[in-house]
Formats: sequence, C-alpha cells, structure tokens
Amino acid sequence: MKDIHVFLMGYVNSSSIKKALDSLNFIDNRINKITILDIPDALLQLGMTFENEKVKCINLIDNDLGLTLNYHIQSLSCDYVMFLYSYDYLDNSITKHQLTLGDEKVVMTYDITINNKVIKRPFFSKASFLQQNLFFSRYHVPFKESVLPSWLSTVDELSIASLPNKLVNQTFVDKTSNNLQKLNFIGKYQQKLEKRNFSSSIAIIIANYNMANYVGIAINSCILQSSLPEQIIVVDDGSTDHSLEIIKEFKNAPGFKFFSKDNGGKAMALNTVLPYVETEFVMELDADDWLDPDACYTVKRGLENLNEDVAVLYGNLRAWKQNGEENIRYKGVRKGRSIFNRNDLLSYVFPLGPRIYRTSPLKQNNGFPLIDFEGGRMYEDVSVLNDLIKTHRLLYKDMTVYNVREHPLSITKKNHSSWSDFLKYLD
Repeated sequence: MKDIHVFLMGYVNSSSIKKALDSLNFIDNRINKITILDIPDALLQLGMTFENEKVKCINLIDNDLGLTLNYHIQSLSCDYVMFLYSYDYLDNSITKHQLTLGDEKVVMTYDITINNKVIKRPFFSKASFLQQNLFFSRYHVPFKESVLPSWLSTVDELSIASLPNKLVNQTFVDKTSNNLQKLNFIGKYQQKLEKRNFSSSIAIIIANYNMANYVGIAINSCILQSSLPEQIIVVDDGSTDHSLEIIKEFKNAPGFKFFSKDNGGKAMALNTVLPYVETEFVMELDADDWLDPDACYTVKRGLENLNEDVAVLYGNLRAWKQNGEENIRYKGVRKGRSIFNRNDLLSYVFPLGPRIYRTSPLKQNNGFPLIDFEGGRMYEDVSVLNDLIKTHRLLYKDMTVYNVREHPLSITKKNHSSWSDFLKYLD
C-alpha cells in the first residue's frame, strides 16, 4: 500500500540527503513518491544523481516554499504526506510504529530540542486536510523556516497527534545565532500562555507604501497572535505596486479594516485612520516589519497598572538584514533605554520602538504632526514623541517582540544631513 508522498526540505549537502533517502527505505513499502524541494544547484552541478525512480527534485515556484507545497499537494492522490527537514532522517525503529491517523487526527508532529528549547514540527499529515488548509506563502511569513510551524499554529490542538520520541533523528544541529533566533521566533507559535482577561485594549495600525513584498507578513503577524489585538487597521498610502492586492486578502480577518488614499506621506496616512481607533492603546507597526506571535500578550501585560501620565510604552527592537528575496539574517537586539526629556529623545541612536501609544493623548495631539520638512514624510515618530513628552512620560520596558527589517527600500533613519535639517523644523 504505497500511500505516502514524502517532501524533503532545506537539505544543503549530499550526505544529509543520502542519509534521509536511505532511512526512507525502512518504510519503502508505503512510499509512493519522494520530492526534494530546492536542492542547491551546486550539488546537481557536482553530479549528484538519484538511482531511486521514486525521487524527483523540483525548484521552488517564485522562491516560495508555501506556494510550491500547496501547488504540488493539490495534485496528490495518496492518503498521506510526510515532511523531513534539513538534517532529518528516520530511525530504524519507525518500522515498529503504525504510521496512520484516525478520524479525529489530521497531523502528527515530532519534537526537536535545541539549546533546551523544544520545537514541534509537522511530520505526517492527511493529504486531504493539506489540500483544504493551505500553507502561508512568502508574502505572509518572514522566512521559509516559519512556513510549516505557522500553519501548525492554526490547527486545532485536538486534531494533532505526537510521534513517539527518537523516531526522527538529525545528523547535525545548526546552532548559529541566525538559526537559533529563527527557532526562538518559531517556538513562540507553540507557546502555552496562561489565559488572561486583560483590562487594556489595543489596536495595531499599519501605513503602507509600496511594500507589497512585506506588508502581508506584517498583517499576518498581527493575526497569528496568541492574544489577538482588538483592531488591525491598515492604510495604503497610494501604492503603485500590488500592495492593495495583498492587503485585501485579509479583509475577512477579525477586527480588520483597511483604507486606501492618495500618497501624502506616513504621518498623513496614520492620521487618516486614527479616528477609527476605538481602543485604549494603539501600536504602530511599519509595513516592512513584523511582530512576534506573543507580542500583544507581552504588551498587554506591560500595560497593566500603567500610570495615567504615561503616553507611550516602548521596548527593544530585534533587527534582521534582508539580503535579496531569499535570505534574511539576524543582526542583533537593539536594547532600548529610558527617555526622560527632549535631549534623551533626540540623542536616541535608533528609532524608538515598538511604540504603543495611549490613544487619548495621541488624539488630543491631533495625531502625528505634519511639519514642513520633506512634506511630513520623515521622522513622524520623533515629531509626535517630541510633542507628547512635553506633557506625558515615555516608559521603557525590557521586552523584545518587534522585528525590524533592513532592506534596500528602507528609509534610512537619522541620515546626518537630513536629521540635522529636520531638527530645524522641530518645536
């Protein structure tokens, strides 16, 4: 009964591929086909071949793991799909385990432990369920490694079975800082946080201009929260790319609203949607950044018992460098510090964030100031903070739930010539 289609993903060297393929011989009587996704060209150029007629290598469609899996899974006629990753191989004791899923289960997971952190990976699933419940594309999650874990976070826990330990092993564990940070992020999809009824409500506002490659990731990071925001409000500021097409994909998400306007700069765009904010607090998220899955939970905890004179809560930023479409690398955490006055604010060496505003003083300030410098298109964050600090406090908390993406389209912060010119316009 050849009822399993196997996908090998993220394998980077010939030895790990061979180890995985050899281990699949333990269940050869069940395997229909084996698909190796995105095998490095260098391996094929070195003459790597596969004698097994079941094996097929395919490139990713548009460098998109989720899109590629969805496309190929739709045409499968077998009952089950198996996923193996990077350095995975099956233990020979797999033959003693009955690979099947009952009526009430749709996916089976296994645990991988790295630096005492346990990550659950989808391993075995009903093909029919995958055909109805698609993976996110690269326009919805920040990196390839998060495609399957983000999907798993949307599956009902009662429908998930666990594979016995040690039936999947690894030839190597990648402990580079880049991989560990990605795994730390992925682990937050699976966190079991205590159920709490928070007294504070929060909206997330996003102003987008020509960030079609990233805005869906920003929006989806708000939707995949362990504690959902009450509102997600997106305004497109006259984009000329396909941003609106991406944004409209989320129109049925809980609490979601979107607006479109002629291009007028970020401050004006944010002011356009501010009247629609109905929550006590509002967090600003840039269209090319994204939130950790526990961001709203962490922020709402920080807002508990917040003194009324605090207008802005902020923390640390986790920085990533986008190298082309394919590769994003961890750069480090930019630790925040306490700001007590205007001089502290203007000497801050990177954008203060994440910025969670108390809605009432923000609205009383008439939102984000529209100053003459660059048509109000730069430093809107500094402008409004400079106003708010005159009458309220800014409070720092040591929390890291906001991810900043550096890429060629980013507006350079505090370019010395523009920064010094901007200060001349600041009250």
